[in-house]
Amino acid sequence: MSREYYIGMMSGTSIDGIDAGLYELSGDRLQLIDFYYQPFSQQLKQKIHDLCSNHQSVALSDYGELDAQLGLLYAEACLKLLSQAKVSSKEVTAIGNHGQTLFHSPDSEFPFTLQIGDANIISQKTGITVISDFRRRDMAAGGQGAPLVPAFHQAIFQSDKENRVIINIGGIANLSILPKDMQQPVLGFDTGPGNTLMDYWIFKHKDCSYDLDGEWAATGKVQAKLLQQLKKDYYFTALPPKSTGTEYFSADWLTTKLANQANDYLPEDIQRTLCQLTAETIAEAIHKFAPQTDQVFLCGGGTHNKSLVIALEKRLKLPIASTETQGVPPDQVEAMAFAWLAKRTLEGLTGNLPEVTGAKQAVILGGIYQA
Repeated sequence: MSREYYIGMMSGTSIDGIDAGLYELSGDRLQLIDFYYQPFSQQLKQKIHDLCSNHQSVALSDYGELDAQLGLLYAEACLKLLSQAKVSSKEVTAIGNHGQTLFHSPDSEFPFTLQIGDANIISQKTGITVISDFRRRDMAAGGQGAPLVPAFHQAIFQSDKENRVIINIGGIANLSILPKDMQQPVLGFDTGPGNTLMDYWIFKHKDCSYDLDGEWAATGKVQAKLLQQLKKDYYFTALPPKSTGTEYFSADWLTTKLANQANDYLPEDIQRTLCQLTAETIAEAIHKFAPQTDQVFLCGGGTHNKSLVIALEKRLKLPIASTETQGVPPDQVEAMAFAWLAKRTLEGLTGNLPEVTGAKQAVILGGIYQA
């Protein structure tokens, strides 16, 4: 059997940079060949934040230029990855690129989701076929358009020996419920904020992009009254299928919830409370929808937040491990997922799980941009 190489790319709601992975996907074989991370410049981060947060008025020139700029940056990341791996672009079957989410609105009158990063540019600059725009076909079929990674989690992590839950903590947190009974449906949904509120708060007070190892949160105390107020948001009790984004759990959301109370608490106490909010909403979702869970695996940037992991362990009282123990580094799970989804698209196979997204049927995802 000849080797099939795919590239998967992911830039998530944390808006920190591009994960680009080169994988061999031959038959049932899935093997990491190489990985490259391209951080966003502070200027580019600000551009993306500005478009994500300014919902009422966006200049078409700003939108169009950012779409093209990200396309060029994604292409550059692919080429650097291939150079690092010493693999020719001619050896790569396709690139699966999630793109950068600007807005996700599955529950509006006319549901839509918007990811940018021009696939035409990526294909032209790399000479490789690109599959992108994965989410909108699921929406066209009546689904939320997210999360899409549970299908990949099922293929890679499901075990007939134990009930598992995979928790991905990016800007937004989502989980996949993988029953050991293979006849039972896989479930999954966004639980709410992952790192996004913590990232905003530490940037506001410390001018840091994120709370390294959760060290700042560890200096604060959970404010129970504030935590309960935050948890009253309707999203946390809404039934799945459900998905959300940083356009909802935003700086404005937090500012509104704090109202005139921000000065009542130390900044580090609010950071610790936001960390606890993420941990508790994840844990409560697992207790409610996956009470028979035997083992939890973590992936995403939140895996490195020690304060968050400790809070999760206390609330869940379940064994927690990194997906690294299953052979997949936690920072690469989503990039690998979109390489896997790209392969399915090219093979004419469906990529969504209707039980997860609420779509009326399983569909082939994404648009194909031929090399």
